[in-house]
Amino acid sequence: MGQFLEQLSNEQLAEVKRQFDIYSNGVKEIIPESELKNKIAKSLVTNRPLKIKLGLDPSAPDVHLGHTVVLNKLKQFQENGHTIQLIIGDFTGKIGDPTGKSAVRKQLTTEEVTQNAKTYFEQFSKVLDMEKVELHYNSKWLSKLALEDMIHLSSSITVARLLERNDFSERLATGKPISLHEFFYPLMQGYDSVELESDIELGGTDQHFNVLMGRHLQEHYGKEKQIVILLPLLEGLDGVEKMSKSKNNYIGVDEDQHSMYGKTMSIPDELISKYFDLVTDLPVDQKNQIKEDLEQGKLHPRDAKMFLARTIVRIYHDVDEAEKAEAAFKAVFQRGSLPDDIPVIKWQGDREVPLVDLLVELKLQKSKTEARKMIQNGGIRINEVKVNDIHLHVNMMDEPIIQVGKRKFVRVEIK
Repeated sequence: MGQFLEQLSNEQLAEVKRQFDIYSNGVKEIIPESELKNKIAKSLVTNRPLKIKLGLDPSAPDVHLGHTVVLNKLKQFQENGHTIQLIIGDFTGKIGDPTGKSAVRKQLTTEEVTQNAKTYFEQFSKVLDMEKVELHYNSKWLSKLALEDMIHLSSSITVARLLERNDFSERLATGKPISLHEFFYPLMQGYDSVELESDIELGGTDQHFNVLMGRHLQEHYGKEKQIVILLPLLEGLDGVEKMSKSKNNYIGVDEDQHSMYGKTMSIPDELISKYFDLVTDLPVDQKNQIKEDLEQGKLHPRDAKMFLARTIVRIYHDVDEAEKAEAAFKAVFQRGSLPDDIPVIKWQGDREVPLVDLLVELKLQKSKTEARKMIQNGGIRINEVKVNDIHLHVNMMDEPIIQVGKRKFVRVEIK
């Protein structure tokens, strides 16, 4: 597989190494790694960009930093002139990816898939140049497969091979049902690679089985096999669980600069280098230097984390907002003062309001139950004084400043 490497000049070989070092940084596995350099060489020899595939079944359109791990890798390929193929699973999304699921997933309607895909595009544009991205809906080819085609497709793999997937084998062992259509999900995802003749497919480590299926089916249909690049899953703010909105340990790409900065400062020290690797756009050499300086004690974790927070806010907002977020964070957490840009809410209701009701009314808490818990846990301050009385009434004529947790502030003003 090294035939293209043999055709390169020393200058081109240096370019292959440069790109390889970028693409391999921060990844979990490249399958097979030996072929990646030759793929890059092929692109240089033929003067044709590589086709880099990412499949999406848009079932949860709120994008957080965990999702951007693979997007940042796509951006690296895009910056080197390669073609990004985003596959929107408007067909496979109606089945639902069974990965990691202990039960059959709810099938999405066409309207749900379309709306979720639109939301993804808007949020992906914060990382990728969407004008240079190929957008494909896999219903274009999958909906046209005849029964004969599906039989041929399914003949390429055995039931025993499909049952190697942990989620299928575990459900079978525990007597939980597996619907026949779920077996077709990885086959159809793999067929996308056949149809688009993808050179490389990206995915998280939890997609290991699915993305390898594309390589398997390309060989079955006589195509050149793609390379698979698996990326690690990003732990959330708790440092344990995978970043997830349902676990409330996430940093959303649409969050305001203060929340984004403050949340980043709360990650465990041992994740600093991983976050630099996976969610920032810094050069590889700079990431490696930060990691080395942290390990050798030349860089304090607090200072590294502040640079990380500033970098993340700069990516999703801009430099000025990053500096403002840092200044506000320092004012609150290092000097014990209030930030300068506290949001103001105009109040025209009762002059005295139960604190629990007020927190819900101002949308600082989702429910009265959550509001009571926050008060009892010491998470509420009024005019910088901690309160723990769930029966407290707030005099609105005082135009109080209400703080929830460490990062959320509201100033009330009477209309």
